[in-house]
This record gives sequence, structure tokens and C-alpha cells, in this order.
Amino acid sequence: MPAAAQGAVLGAEALESVGTTLLDASKPLRERFRALFTLRNVGGPEAIDWISRGFGDGSALLKHELAYCLGQLQDPRALPVLSHVLQDPGQEPMVRHEAGEALGAIGKPEVLELLQQYSHDPVVEVAETCQLAVKRIEWLQNNKEQTGNPYHSVDPAPPAQEKDIKKLRDILLDESVPLFDRYRAIFALRNIGSEEAVLALGEGLQCGSALFRHEIGYVFGQMQHEASVPQLIEALKKLDESPMVRHECAEALGSIAKEPCIQVLKEYLQDGERVVKESCEVALDMLEYENNQEFQYADGLVKWNKNNL
Repeated sequence: MPAAAQGAVLGAEALESVGTTLLDASKPLRERFRALFTLRNVGGPEAIDWISRGFGDGSALLKHELAYCLGQLQDPRALPVLSHVLQDPGQEPMVRHEAGEALGAIGKPEVLELLQQYSHDPVVEVAETCQLAVKRIEWLQNNKEQTGNPYHSVDPAPPAQEKDIKKLRDILLDESVPLFDRYRAIFALRNIGSEEAVLALGEGLQCGSALFRHEIGYVFGQMQHEASVPQLIEALKKLDESPMVRHECAEALGSIAKEPCIQVLKEYLQDGERVVKESCEVALDMLEYENNQEFQYADGLVKWNKNNL
């Protein structure tokens, strides 16, 4: 059933319950995340409206995920709020970056001028994100959206057609190559999925761009390959690493859900960077899901049904 149709069937009362949980700053962050992903799964204008109301929150991590979910929905109705967030200098850089990436994910040419403008933003991560989003939309104008992504995510660049891991590694690590092409190498290696591909991706965690390193952490979370655990732990433990990178590595460790992951996430539950601390909290909650397949992560509607039916 299409997401919008789901929303219509579920009705306003159930969606209001989930949306209220999302916006309630007194609720534990893990509950609010589950509410957010419930809304993403539902989709439609009402879900977008509830998600869009959350950008005044104090948690950069939550706002980052709000923007991410709006991008993954690929619904043009989210363009105005994402455009506003990108342009708001009061928002944290990682939130503005995610808004720019979400605009690219939706892929509509009408935001090209805005993205081109912010491709020169003084915040490097925002500028690089908008450059990538421009390239993605331009690519879409000449190519069809690629299908067959084993992770069903909307990525900031299509995977490269190259299948040779050594050649992809060379592209990945060559910082003279355009960032868009290096991102294409990331997603090609992710889709290959072998240990050799994981080890090549891990080398990318030493590259100069924090945005690039954060994307490596993100795809490691998708792949859930144990060979990435040492690199992820090393990055999380580097206190001089960008919080944007460390947070993504923490979430990836939660997705992988092995004993060494649990230990290091618990160790950094009191990290001095709020976004890292909160990522460890959410990651441990995700880890509980991975270890108990009867537990539904996006369970906002399950809880509402228990209380109201």
C-alpha cells in the first residue's frame, strides 16, 4: 500500500498520538526516534506536517533525522521546510547539511538555484552537501533513478558502474577526484558488500573531508559487516574527530549489534558531545531491536493500538 494511503487509513487520531510523542521534549529520545520512523513509514501530508514541526527542538541529532526522513520520503511537499532549514544560520551545521542532502534526495530541479547558492556556504560540510545535491539532480535530469538498491535508501549519489574493487578504492581515496564521483565509488563498494569492499571503505575514514568520512560511517551501518567494527570503534574513540562523523559511527555500531559494539556504546553514553552521547543512546535502542526480532523499532502505532483498541 502506498505510504500516503496508509496515512489515510490510519486516521488523524493515531497520527496525532505518534506526532505528539515526536514533539514532546520530555519523552526519552529513543521513544521520539521510534515515533519519527513510524511517521516516515506512514508518509503522506499529515506525517510530513508532524515531522516538519520538530525543527525547533534542542537536539541536533533529532533534527538531523527529521531532515533525513523527509528526504527519504521524496515528497515535494517537504521542499519548503527543508529549504528554510538549509537557509537558517541558527540551525546546527549537521542539520543544515541533512536538509541540503534531503533536497537532493527529493530531486526536483526547482531547488537547483538554492542549492547552487549554498554550494558556497562558509560551512564546508553544508557547501559540499549542496554541491553533491546539485550533481545528483543534474544526473537525474539525464538518467532514470536507479533501481535495485539492496538497502532501499535514497542515496546522495548513484553507485558507480565499475565493479573492480581496486579501481573503486583508487577513486575513493583520490582526493583530486570530484566528490560526486568518490561518493559513487562509496555506494558501488557498499553494494558489492564483500569484506574486501568493507576494508577499502574503511580506508576512507582517513580522508580529509568530514562529510566524506561521515558517509563511510553511514554505509557501514547499512552493510552491518563485522569487518567494519574496528574502524568504527576507532573513529568513535577519536575525540578530535568531527562529531558528525563520530555520531554516524555510533549509529552504525548500533546497527551491527555485536558485543564489542555494545561495550563501546555504553562507554560513550556520557560523551562530552551531545550529538555523540545521544547517538549512543539511540544506537543502544536500535541494538535492542537487532537482538530481538520480535520487537518492532518503528512502533509508535503499535503502542497507540494497544492503548486505544
